[in-house]
Amino acid sequence: MLTAISDEMVALLKEFYGSGPTRTKSYFADDLVVCVLRGGFSRVEETLLEGGRGSAVIQQRMEFQDVMRHRFEEVIEHATGRPVIGFMSGNQQHPDMMCEVFILAPTDLVDEHEIPANGRVSPPG
Repeated sequence: MLTAISDEMVALLKEFYGSGPTRTKSYFADDLVVCVLRGGFSRVEETLLEGGRGSAVIQQRMEFQDVMRHRFEEVIEHATGRPVIGFMSGNQQHPDMMCEVFILAPTDLVDEHEIPANGRVSPPG
């Protein structure tokens, strides 16, 4: 299951960035899935980083991950057979890493009345 999650996350990023992460590792415990991905900056992102515009790269990646939220969640739900009720994402440049964190139902972190009938917690905004 963890290999499938890692492979699908890399494939998804490669599909949209043109290149994917060079290394990845996924973790699964109880109601938590974490994917850590290394490498895969596009040529544009590398140019921005070299030009001292790292914050622009981080912002663009955060926007992308927000737009792709549903696709990321589908990967996790397919692999685990459980609905994703929380998704958080983070990036850093040195060393370059992305971290995708998913909270699965059922969990004692969220009360039953907080989970909509479709099993998804709506993102803010």
